[in-house]
Amino acid sequence: MRTKMFALAVAGLLATGTMTACSDDGDSDSAGASAAGGGTKGSGSGTGKVGVILPDTTSSQRWGTDDLKFLKAAFAAANVPADIQNAKGDKAQFQTIADGMIASGAKVLVIANLDSISGKAVITKAKAAKIPVIDYDRLTLNGGANYYVSFDNVQVGVLQGRGLQKCLTSAGAENPVIADLNGSPSDNNATEFKRGYESVLQPLYDSASYRKGPDQSVDDWNSDEARLIFDQMMTQTKNSINGVLAANDGLGNAAIQVLKKERLNGKVPVTGQDATVQGLQNILAGDQCMTVYKPIKEEADAAAGLAIKLFKGQKDATALTDVKDPESGLRIPAILLDPIAITKSNVHLVIDQKFASRKAVCAGDYEKYCTAAGI
Repeated sequence: MRTKMFALAVAGLLATGTMTACSDDGDSDSAGASAAGGGTKGSGSGTGKVGVILPDTTSSQRWGTDDLKFLKAAFAAANVPADIQNAKGDKAQFQTIADGMIASGAKVLVIANLDSISGKAVITKAKAAKIPVIDYDRLTLNGGANYYVSFDNVQVGVLQGRGLQKCLTSAGAENPVIADLNGSPSDNNATEFKRGYESVLQPLYDSASYRKGPDQSVDDWNSDEARLIFDQMMTQTKNSINGVLAANDGLGNAAIQVLKKERLNGKVPVTGQDATVQGLQNILAGDQCMTVYKPIKEEADAAAGLAIKLFKGQKDATALTDVKDPESGLRIPAILLDPIAITKSNVHLVIDQKFASRKAVCAGDYEKYCTAAGI
């Protein structure tokens, strides 16, 4: 499996090379505060460090907590100083943070872009300063990053499509109408997710086994907007939607809120992604069909492993495969990790691997669902 190959590759990354910079005593506090507060404009805290820019704190639970935690741990374990900041959904702030890191002598940049335009601007400036860039989780289209670390995002979509199909079959649905709540059109991952689930659903539409329903993207993965969109979908179809392909747990929960209003929750299967606490709770309660678990620690370790090797001046850093940038046509060296489909039967896996705590998932009324699921 890819993940096993990845473990060997990262072991090699961390085991080779000699340290060329020392840790900064104030780095951990600086990184934590920046990620929570969206960064400090022109702070100059990137001197001789690995600079990491995360995108926001709202589109998914991971960006506000998980990635920060795992990245900090990976860099600390290698005694490599890192400045980790969060742009909090602000594209101008994203570029301001990058400008500060570049001006302060960052040796490597790891970025999860908010869109490809602002992401490319950062990569162009970094390259002019001879700073290697790793695209983290999201490929910057036509950006020309040196590396790309993510999950196999087309496979994420395949798992979502197959999951929805399985839930509809189990429910005995005949000729169901499927609505799509796609991710942000500015996020290349959303495009890849859709490629994956459409590869499963389109043959079913072609054979008239399924019927294509409303299909709309949600800007910036905004769950409030998704709720309004899905409410309109239900009105337009006179509540005839039988399945919802929601691209992540936030969008899925937005659809579930509308379905609850119509007393259709649990009757209309809804997909998700990210294995958030909310998504797992919805699955245990029977309101969500499935989610996709992407072990963020593996992704953070992969990105940190590459960044550490580059930080130490090991120019021969290699990855396992490559991906084609659909706009520029360039092949970008990449590490792509394997996602995992999660249903009620294996929610425990996410908790067992400490991605989500039992205390959080099983809080309050959800305790009874956890007990029933053997968690």
